[in-house]
Amino acid sequence: MNLGYARISKADGSQALDLQIDALTAANVAPDHLYKDKASGKREDRSGLEACLKALRKGDTLYIWKLDRLGRDLKHLVTTVRNLSERGVGLCVLTGQGANIDTTTSSGKLIFGIFAALAEFEGDLIRERTMAGLAAARTRGRKGGRQFELTKNQIRLAQSAMANRDTSVADLCRELGISRATLYRYVRPAGQLRDHARRVLKVERDTPPGAST
Repeated sequence: MNLGYARISKADGSQALDLQIDALTAANVAPDHLYKDKASGKREDRSGLEACLKALRKGDTLYIWKLDRLGRDLKHLVTTVRNLSERGVGLCVLTGQGANIDTTTSSGKLIFGIFAALAEFEGDLIRERTMAGLAAARTRGRKGGRQFELTKNQIRLAQSAMANRDTSVADLCRELGISRATLYRYVRPAGQLRDHARRVLKVERDTPPGAST
């Protein structure tokens, strides 16, 4: 059975599904086997795609207009198609850069294999660049990872202020120049330190303001 999936990025009517639907219909996809979404490709909650993937059965073929209609990015695309292949479902791309991809044929599988290799290569490059950047930072005396927003003195100030029931959280955040979410990442509502703060202060347990650390 042939199933089709079509997607446009905007739901305000500035784009139309007609072109994709016409192409899918011409590829022998019945109207009641067409699944549609009006959502950004970056979104994970695409109900049309989710329903389409659930409806596919072994021996079916999924038709899409272009590769960018299906995957959020190259990695997601490769993962999706691999899952389809493991279920015995084929993929056929009708136009665009992936127009020769038809995983129901040997040549189509070969072409998609190249895409999969490129996705793996891209992932390796990202990891290598990240490690190289961290190594370069360490040679300059900097440590990689997330930077802390508050200094030790600011954390102790926040700890003491939050222990006082009369403290205005909004005023404290304004004084420290941080958001409420950032404040609570360091200090609990009653003033106890969170793990984020302990790492900055280099303490293993909560200590009251003014105590030796």
